[in-house]
Amino acid sequence: MRIVLPTALLLCFASTGVAQQARPYTEGPVINFSYIRTKPGMFDKYMEYLGGNYKRLMEAQKKSGVIIDYAVYTSPGSTEHDWDVLLVTTYKNMAALDNLEDRTEPIVASTLNQNRDQANQAFAGRGPMRDIVGNRLLRQLILK
Repeated sequence: MRIVLPTALLLCFASTGVAQQARPYTEGPVINFSYIRTKPGMFDKYMEYLGGNYKRLMEAQKKSGVIIDYAVYTSPGSTEHDWDVLLVTTYKNMAALDNLEDRTEPIVASTLNQNRDQANQAFAGRGPMRDIVGNRLLRQLILK
């Protein structure tokens, strides 16, 4: 019994020391990638949408602090099923995604003059222009 107690205390202190070791990185921004495939003949029309309402909405979200930044990229698809437009949205951290719709709906309403139903109809209206191939959420790790 005399050996067990000191050994148990030593293990507790050792495990506490390990738990408090600093990580070699800090958690940085969170980036959402949306992979879009424009339908044949619809690339320019989709770019018009992105340069209009999409840009206005993203700028309003940036100004209000909901997002840090956004970008649009293009790449020739390697197959007919591949994406050709990449929409990138950067958030401060993972917590910025909590209750995101509660914070963006008023921005949509004031910027685009759309309520939730109208915004959903507008989303569906983009269907003839493009398909969403997928999304990916990444968190940047900033090395110390």
